[in-house]
Order: sequence, then structure tokens, then C-alpha cells
Amino acid sequence: MSSVDIQATKTHAEGLFRRKRLFAFGVPAVILAYFTYIFFAFDLPSLLQRANMENARTLTSDIWSHKVHVTRDNRNGEISYAVEGERKGAYPVGARPDWVSGTDVITVDLGADTIVRFLPDNRTEVDIAGFGLIAAQAEGRKVSTNLPADLPDWINASDRRVAITTPEGRITLTGSKTEVFNYFAGWELFWFTLDSPYHGVGFSQVLFGDQIDPDRGNISGAMSDFWNNKMWRHKDVAWAIGETILMAFLGTMGAAMIALPLAFMAAKRFTPIVLLRAATRRLFDFVRGVDALIWTVVLARAFGPGPLTGALAILITDTGTFGKTFSEALENVEDKQIEGVTSTGAKPLQRYRFGVIPQVVPVLLAQVLYFLESNTRSATIIGAITGGGIGLMLTQAIQTQKDWEEVAYYIILIIVMVMLMDWLSGWLRGKLIGNKDG
Repeated sequence: MSSVDIQATKTHAEGLFRRKRLFAFGVPAVILAYFTYIFFAFDLPSLLQRANMENARTLTSDIWSHKVHVTRDNRNGEISYAVEGERKGAYPVGARPDWVSGTDVITVDLGADTIVRFLPDNRTEVDIAGFGLIAAQAEGRKVSTNLPADLPDWINASDRRVAITTPEGRITLTGSKTEVFNYFAGWELFWFTLDSPYHGVGFSQVLFGDQIDPDRGNISGAMSDFWNNKMWRHKDVAWAIGETILMAFLGTMGAAMIALPLAFMAAKRFTPIVLLRAATRRLFDFVRGVDALIWTVVLARAFGPGPLTGALAILITDTGTFGKTFSEALENVEDKQIEGVTSTGAKPLQRYRFGVIPQVVPVLLAQVLYFLESNTRSATIIGAITGGGIGLMLTQAIQTQKDWEEVAYYIILIIVMVMLMDWLSGWLRGKLIGNKDG
């Protein structure tokens, strides 16, 4: 090898090493620059400053617990007791929690030596161990207290509102009402509301004990009170789940039935007319190019809210997707089976029915079942816009900013629904298409 060749080889090798070094340092530098851009483009420093961890802790605790409200109306002195502060969870007249006592002076024991007393003349005392006695007086729209100027971070006070947050509970004082929140673990009234004779009764007693309600049997009465629970609305939730699944089913199956004949028009092997084939393909591009959520808004504007609007939005979007995948499957069918059917004297429709469809059925069913499972999730979001299904109930619970235990309940149900649809689609796929492993 001559010196010129050696030099050329050396130069080439140096170039390779140089490019590798640039690649090794350049890729991480580009990634770092990208994340730096994201950091400032999304204004993450400002987002971190606005983050309120106290609100996050309250939200998290509300997911797995419930609170009982003890409320005094400072305008008339009436005191009410309710789970989550709702009328549907109000204690019956004459009943109250066992941690509330007294007549003229109502004493609320929050535990850990934290005591709240409702005194006459709209006066309130809050006795907190390690801090001292807080005295408050509601006068018109204002609240006067004996709080010092330098307050701990768990007390917020002004002349209109005082909020005290302790590990045992929260106390809120305004001119119109004084409210105590006592937290407990679990989802209270999930099974039965306070007005049900089965509330607080064990399952063994319902199943094997004496008759609790003289007018109804234990099992039938308990099932009726659970199903018609006004607090957790199990009947409405079951209906909403059904609406969500129905939206996904109607949209998916309707799209498959419309897309199959159109797919023959988009397949080159079955439609020699270029203009018709191109128009069909552009139609598929148009309907699937617009997201289902956009179609939902458009259709809701045109036809009004409702589950049928959501099903139509899914149908339109999936028609484009199915049309594309079905036409690609039709392009790949084998000629031998078609020729065999043709040799029997079959007409064109019979050739498609017995020579083409059997070849593409596994692909078609696999696509339809997958989209049925996927659309079950999509129908949840679409239902929040169209006013139907479990998505609407989830949105309503989030908007209240206080029913986070119901939000958790609905999310769990959605996950279970998706898991069941996944199992069902897999089972159907195995039955209809076959399982290669089995």
C-alpha cells in the first residue's frame, strides 16, 4: 500500500471518529436544549410557584375519606349535621354524631384535645392543644377574634373569614355560618343512606338476622336501598356505564358496516376507476383527519347533546380509519380462492362474499374488536361533552371541587369497565378468529 493510500485511509478514519464524537456529544446537547426550551416555554418556574401543596393534600385526603359537617346558621342559630354537607346526607331530625354533645352549648370533639364550642349569641370557641383558646364572634358580615397578628400557617384570618386547619379537622367561621369539618376514613353512606333502616347494620345480620324492616325482606330491602342510594346514585351510575358502552358499540359497529362496502371502492383491485377510488380515499382521509372530539362538538351543535351524538362522532371518525385498513386488507387477498369461486359460475357479489370476505374476516374482526375496546375509553371523554354516560357524571363531580371521593369512584369504575372490555374483546377474538397458542 502506497503512502498516498495510507494517508487517505488515515484521513477517512479520522473523519469517522470525528463524526462519532460529534454524534456522541451532539445528541445529548440537542436533548438538553429541547428540555431547556420546554422548561421556559411552558413557564415551569411560574407553575411551581403557583403550586399549592395544601390543596393537593386536601384533595388527596378527600379521595379516600369523607367529612361530616356540623354547621350553625348564624342568622337563626339552627345547627345541622350532614355527611359531605349535602342534604341527601343530612342526619334525621333529633339525631347527630356521637362526638357532638350539649344542648345550650354544642360541643364538637374533633379528637386530640381539639374542641369546638358553639356558644349563644353567635359566639364560637376553638380550644386547640398546644395553641390555646380561640374566641370568635360573628357580627353581621364580619367576624371578630382574639387571634394575634402573627399567625401560624394553618390559620388564615380576616375580618370576613377565619379558617383553621388541624390534623383532626377544619373550622371555618364567617358572618353567615360557622362550620366544622370532621374527617373519617372510608366512603360513608356508600351502601345505605342515614334514612335507611339498614344503615349501620352488618352484612351478616342482613343475610341471616331477624327481619329489620317489617314491610320488606332483608335482602330485597337492602338491595333496593343500595340501588336507590340518593348519595352515591348507584342506579344512575349503572345507567351511565351502559350509555358509555352503548356509545362505543354503536359507533364502532356502525362504522364497520359503512366502511366495508366503501373499502371495496377504495381498493385498486376491485375499483379500476381512478377518480372513484381517489374520491373514496380522500373521503376516508377527511373523516378520520378530524378528531372525534371535534366531530362531537360539531354534531352537538347540530343535533343537540345526547349519547346518540357521541355514537355518531365515533362512527364518523372510525369510518375513515376502518375504510383505510379494510381497503389495505382487500388489496392483499389471494387470487386462488377468488378464481375457485368464479369457476363455479358465481356472480360478482357472490365472488366477493365467498372468495374475498372469508380471507379478510380475521383482519376485519381484529380491527373492530380493538377499536371497540379503545372507543370505550373515548366514549367517556365524548360523553362529558355530549351530556351522556359516565363521562358526564365524572365531569360534574370534578366541577363541584368537593366530591373527590365520587371522582375516585367513577375513575375506578371506568378502569374496571375498560378492563372488562379488554377481556371481552380478547375472548371474542379467540372465539371468532381463533387462538394460535391454543
